[in-house]
Amino acid sequence: MKTSTAIMIGAALVALAACNKNSAANNAASQIEANAENHAENVTAAANNEASNIVSSAQNEASAVKNAGENKAEAIKKAGENKAEAVKNSSANTTENKSK
Repeated sequence: MKTSTAIMIGAALVALAACNKNSAANNAASQIEANAENHAENVTAAANNEASNIVSSAQNEASAVKNAGENKAEAIKKAGENKAEAVKNSSANTTENKSK
């Protein structure tokens, strides 16, 4: 009986030691997996931030181009109005001078 008890205790200690080693390996594997997931999340967040910055920059650039185009169009319109007014004034002056 003493021998079988000693064998059972020895077997239990071996099994317990095996469990502890396995548990340590499982913990290490879990930690590696968690680190990889965190790193992947960080990369994804950085990529999303960069994409947002690119979109914002493109929108700002598009607005700047649009505003420049509108300003140039307004300047052309004003120049045309000024030229037309000058032609009208010139014509009025010529008619006025002829009537004198």
